[in-house]
Amino acid sequence: MKLAGPLASLRAAVEAAQSIADQMQVTLVADVIPAPAVGLSVAYEAKADFSPLLEQATVIIPHPSPENKEKRMPEQANFAVGLIETQGFTAVFEAIDTALKTAAVEVLAREKLGGGFITVVIRGDVAAVNAAVEAGKAKVGALGRLIAAHVIPSPSAGVLSLLPKL
Repeated sequence: MKLAGPLASLRAAVEAAQSIADQMQVTLVADVIPAPAVGLSVAYEAKADFSPLLEQATVIIPHPSPENKEKRMPEQANFAVGLIETQGFTAVFEAIDTALKTAAVEVLAREKLGGGFITVVIRGDVAAVNAAVEAGKAKVGALGRLIAAHVIPSPSAGVLSLLPKL
């Protein structure tokens, strides 16, 4: 993921991301480059890309509106999102079916990552998403491997813009 903005804000964002990664016991590799060299953009700019094999975009480029760039605080959603990632389609299918039957949530997006890894994103109020993710992840064990299950209360508009569409 690539972010741009004032240096202090970027450093704060990376520190926050590192804290969350530590809590989730995952490795985060991040670097903040103050004033990138002219011509460096060819190394990190990516064009939108679609994978016929995965049947979805593999590079998503959000297009923030000019007025959002001027806001101090990013706009946040009034709902939570939950992510359940598994290795194995049957496992994620059972997990999401259970999640949808457990609480008032809806499927927001799905992402096929290759190698049998699939993530499904649900949305609803925080309590419903928490209950749905907990119930869903409990169903994965016998059918596949749980890679991650996580709830994000009030996700930012920037995060939501990165989600693949159904």
